[in-house]
Amino acid sequence: MSAPLAGDDAELRRGTAYAFLAYGIWGLFPLYFHALKPSGAFEILAHRILWTLAFCAVVLLVRRDFGWLRTVASRPRLLGGLTIAALLIAANWVIYVLAVITGRTYAAALGYFLNPIVTVGLGVLVLRERLRPLQWAAVTVGAVAAVYLTVAGGEFPWIAVSLAFSFAFYGLVKKKVGATLDAMHSLTVETAVLAPVAVGVLVWLGAQGSTTFGSHGGWHTGLLVAAGVVTAIPLLFFAAAARRIPLVTIGLIQFLTPMLQLLIGVLVLGEHVSGALWVGFGIVWVALVLLTIDSLRQAHSNRRSRLAALEPDPCP
Repeated sequence: MSAPLAGDDAELRRGTAYAFLAYGIWGLFPLYFHALKPSGAFEILAHRILWTLAFCAVVLLVRRDFGWLRTVASRPRLLGGLTIAALLIAANWVIYVLAVITGRTYAAALGYFLNPIVTVGLGVLVLRERLRPLQWAAVTVGAVAAVYLTVAGGEFPWIAVSLAFSFAFYGLVKKKVGATLDAMHSLTVETAVLAPVAVGVLVWLGAQGSTTFGSHGGWHTGLLVAAGVVTAIPLLFFAAAARRIPLVTIGLIQFLTPMLQLLIGVLVLGEHVSGALWVGFGIVWVALVLLTIDSLRQAHSNRRSRLAALEPDPCP
């Protein structure tokens, strides 16, 4: 029994490392997108789509992995769902980049802190899932945080709310129709769907004389091209982690991303966060603590149930 257990431990450690790499890279995204100035949000989005598609195409070509395309083409519902997912993730990307390049990384961080709460809420409203008491408490506290931020801030926190809802709905759509594809295949379809729009955006920006590609030095051009690799690599790390570690562990590690984003926004990029906004963050963190406690308790309960099921029945 020791060899299988050792192998399981090794896979768990490897999966945990992949998860930290994925969420750590996502947490460092503000530095990357801030370095892309003076490119605008829509130009960055267009390059991110096209170079990600190019990266995926190269990987699939090297692997000679194209058989799955017939499956997608023969399932209109799957293709339609992935198209909706593509539009949602594109909206999420452009809002996120807009937040970073306009000096509101803290708002993006708040959005990703709110995301787990919104996801739980969608599970109730859309999937008719039953919530445990601590999950209800977390959703309620999250709603209180949104109301407080709107009232105290004097305006609706549209960046944070838009990011939280767009990514939550993206996850919902992928859960409903996209679970049959792995991360690379799904990302290929989503970026292929968006590619014509990305080309149109670049043509329009070029006609307006607003493109920056190739006109701000080799470093800037290289960063725009690298957007494809930067987008795909953490997704692949995440997919590798999801196959090896429990969802609860992934749920806890995901808080690394908004925490890094907040620290970078305040300490590195010099963004100002008002006292009222810090209070709002505090309320959201209370909700996240409740979700974390609930997740750990449920994981412990599930583990005990599995162990009990493995125990031999007593002799009659």
